[in-house]
Amino acid sequence: MRIHDVNILLVDDEKEFTATLAERMALRGLRVRCAYSGEEALKQIATEKPDVVIMDVMMPGLKGLDILRHLKATNPEIQVILLTGQAGTRDGMEGMKLGAFDYLLKPLELDALLAKIAEAAAIGGKAQ
Repeated sequence: MRIHDVNILLVDDEKEFTATLAERMALRGLRVRCAYSGEEALKQIATEKPDVVIMDVMMPGLKGLDILRHLKATNPEIQVILLTGQAGTRDGMEGMKLGAFDYLLKPLELDALLAKIAEAAAIGGKAQ
């Protein structure tokens, strides 16, 4: 399966950032859905399970690491890429210990994110 067949869920409370990133990914032919809170992400995951979740660590309500813990307990096959600010590398490392595939620092370079998605999907058996 190609990276274009990977079901991606983008989770971030920064709506403008999320919408822009999703649009840029869609222009490259990727299948992306957005959630703007941890709670919304869990609802979407329950109805349509993604292959890869790209998720901000710091959000109001459910934090990214809380969602990661839940996902790894209930859907360990879902690969998670965490997004964090420069000061958040500690959160990224903690996420790796909890089972995240990897983490990236904001601001993102789209090509670096796409490479991580392909790697994560390959582990999950989706990308070629």
